[in-house]
Parts: sequence; C-alpha cells; structure tokens
Amino acid sequence: MEAIATAGARMTDGEFVISRTFDAPRDLVFKANTDPEHLKHWWGPKGFAVIACTVDLRPGGVFHYGLRSANGVEMWGRWVYREIVAPERLVVAGGFSDPQGGLARNPFSPSWPLETLSTSTFTEKAGRTTLTIHWAPLNPTEEERKTFAAGRDGMEQGFAGTFAQLDAHLATMRAR
Repeated sequence: MEAIATAGARMTDGEFVISRTFDAPRDLVFKANTDPEHLKHWWGPKGFAVIACTVDLRPGGVFHYGLRSANGVEMWGRWVYREIVAPERLVVAGGFSDPQGGLARNPFSPSWPLETLSTSTFTEKAGRTTLTIHWAPLNPTEEERKTFAAGRDGMEQGFAGTFAQLDAHLATMRAR
C-alpha cells in the first residue's frame, strides 16, 4: 500500500494546512491515529522512536507520548482531546510536555507556541482516506505567531516523514 498523494502544505491566516490521501479505509486510518497500540509504531518525526504512549480517547482526555531520537534526545508531548467524532474528526489542543504530562516549552525553539489547536478530518472516497490537518497557535503571543509562521518548511518536512511512517504502518494493518 502506498500513499496516493500529498497536497502541498500551505499557511493561511496563520494556520498550517496539509493533506495526504492513503490507500486505506477511513476506519483504519482513524484507528491508527487514536489507538496507542498503533500510534507507537508510527507516531512522530522520522528517526524518533516512541518510548511512551497513553491515550484517553474522550473529550478532555489526553494523548501523552515520549519520543527518543537515534542519538538519545528525548521529547515529550501531549494532546487534550476537545472533540472526537469517530471516524470523521479529531480536535485537540496540543503542546510539548514533560515526562509527567505537564505543559512545557518546545525544547528546540523556546518561542514556539506553548499550545496549538489541531483539527484532523478523515474523508473516505472509494476506499481511500484523505487526512487533512489544520494546525494553528492557540492564544499565541506575537513572537509565537511569527515563529509558527516561519516554521512552515520544517512542519511540511516533519509531516512528510510522519505520513510516510503512517503509510507503512497502515500497510501492515491491512496485511493482517
């Protein structure tokens, strides 16, 4: 199985938007995005391994994860689910965290927004699913807004690697 297409990412009114179509049904793509047993196989930037992953999939629940790079650098993150419409839509407030799940600054960019709001939609057509993500700073300072806007190329590159890992994991899910 391979991804059908990745639409070019764009930045509109301070919002980063990216889409990718996967050769997999929507239920499967949604499950891969919400089940910790699946997330730990593909989540995060290319070159990072998942070292912790818990999901409380309900409004107000938290997805908390830890990642480690090949050279041992760890980073942690958390999402607080605001809206869940399975298998169509996820809305989360996310950010970096400490290992205990407390909100923390980005360890690589201190002026990155403390929190972001992400809306993921899953649309199926002819057995293929398009995942579209709208991502924006949540209550940012002006400096955070500028840092987020300036990060477009890095976000696009990061999502490309993450989507490639998701695509490979979906192939293993369908093979079962």
